Amino acid sequence: MRDLTGGADRVDVPGRTVRQVIESLEAAHPGMKDRLVEDDRLKPAIGVAVDGVMSRLGLRQPVGEASEVHFLPAVSGGAERGGDPA
Repeated sequence: MRDLTGGADRVDVPGRTVRQVIESLEAAHPGMKDRLVEDDRLKPAIGVAVDGVMSRLGLRQPVGEASEVHFLPAVSGGAERGGDPA
């Protein structure tokens, strides 16, 4: 998303929830919301970590005044145990 932030790898914006942080990001760097949100929720391919902890609350996740929020590609899947697939 550095193409939207003028190359900055970190930006500071206000917000008490992930939703508010995204709204602040959109105001400062238009296009951010389109990359992160779909149908009023985080896109399925996006995960969010607040202060190093992955959130399950999505846009409702509380954010502290000094929190670090990271948007990451969502990771899923894994291998089954117990042998070859049928």
